Amino acid sequence: MKSISVQSLYKAFKIGKENIAVLKDLTFSVNKGEFLSIMGPSGCGKSTLLYLLGGLDKPTSGQVIVNDKNLGTLKEKEKSLMRKREIGFVFQFYNLVPNLTVEDNIMLPLILDGKKIKDYKSKLDKLLEVTEMAHKRKVTPRELSGGQQQRVAIARALIFEPEIILLDEPIGNLDSKSGNDIMKLFKSINKDFGKTLIQVTHSKDAAQYGTNLLQLKDGEIVSQKAII
Repeated sequence: MKSISVQSLYKAFKIGKENIAVLKDLTFSVNKGEFLSIMGPSGCGKSTLLYLLGGLDKPTSGQVIVNDKNLGTLKEKEKSLMRKREIGFVFQFYNLVPNLTVEDNIMLPLILDGKKIKDYKSKLDKLLEVTEMAHKRKVTPRELSGGQQQRVAIARALIFEPEIILLDEPIGNLDSKSGNDIMKLFKSINKDFGKTLIQVTHSKDAAQYGTNLLQLKDGEIVSQKAII
């Protein structure tokens, strides 16, 4: 079963009078439960691709279909709702609110969506346990290491139980040990919870935690293969 299907995707940016093609006629799919690593050098279009998959940007042409919904035919309100409930995002920069506690940062998407916090207490407890952050639930981000802050961001991405999680250079700001620990956590989330993960990375080591690898160069797919 497909989580995401990409068909003849093309993205260009206009700079002055010139159109600069960033992504060129990409066609591929991501199966439910897959952990896809999208790898390539800086400037190859991998982050642009991730934003298109998450409905944060619009293609110049082509289609992105997520959970059987064509993003090109959805209204902005519908895409916003999908991003809240069906797709989780984890970025290189943790984007935590400095004056909120760990648990309040995790619950923030629920608050913004008008949910009753008490209905999600057991889920919060489980996520704190999974991310090994239960002992830090009452502290603020300034009291946490980079790796711990990323764990909070991961828990926040999971609070709505999205099927798909998009990762943009998720260990780019971490030292090698913290980075490896975070990648092991992603691997566990993929394997134990059956989530579909898509990460963009320039790191060969990080890419190897996935189940499949798609390599980009100059906006084109140069290879697709399973990771053994």
